[in-house]
Amino acid sequence: MPPTQEPSPATTRPWSPAMSRVAEPVEVRGRNEPRRQVDVVLTRLADTSHRYGPAALRLSLALVFVWFGALKLTGDSPVEGLIGATLPFLSTNVTLPALGFVEVVLGLAVAVGKAPRVVLLVLAGHLAGTFLTFFTAPEFMFTHGNPLLLTADGEFVVKNLVLISAAIVLLARGNREPQTRPAFR
Repeated sequence: MPPTQEPSPATTRPWSPAMSRVAEPVEVRGRNEPRRQVDVVLTRLADTSHRYGPAALRLSLALVFVWFGALKLTGDSPVEGLIGATLPFLSTNVTLPALGFVEVVLGLAVAVGKAPRVVLLVLAGHLAGTFLTFFTAPEFMFTHGNPLLLTADGEFVVKNLVLISAAIVLLARGNREPQTRPAFR
């Protein structure tokens, strides 16, 4: 008696129109291998991003704040004129170093990660304040008064939407994760 063969998955699949177009049998095992390898790489990348992405976002946000604040403290900031036009009722000799100091402190606080809820809310509020320029100095924001044509200063301010979003993402992520503190004994 000949040994019985179990049907292979290829012979037990229901018929489909795509099957009638195949002239030669296709090896089922090997055809998805490149796709599986890509899926594995993408899954590992997503896992790594999930693990290290928030820290990278937090540290890059901190770096931007410390760097921009330090430029204001040293008097080397390219936005001195923009700040002067935004707050014409205040002297830039006072506002520039004050803003620089606040930005350095916020950047360091973000980097350290202490009191993230308060720090990130203050940081987002500080960034939201930069949009005051659109009302107090629109000539710095728009080319020929056209709200669709931003100047370099306008682009500089609008990019703060991304930084505000980063702060919101970090704030939301921090609120979602359980606070694990050792119990006092």
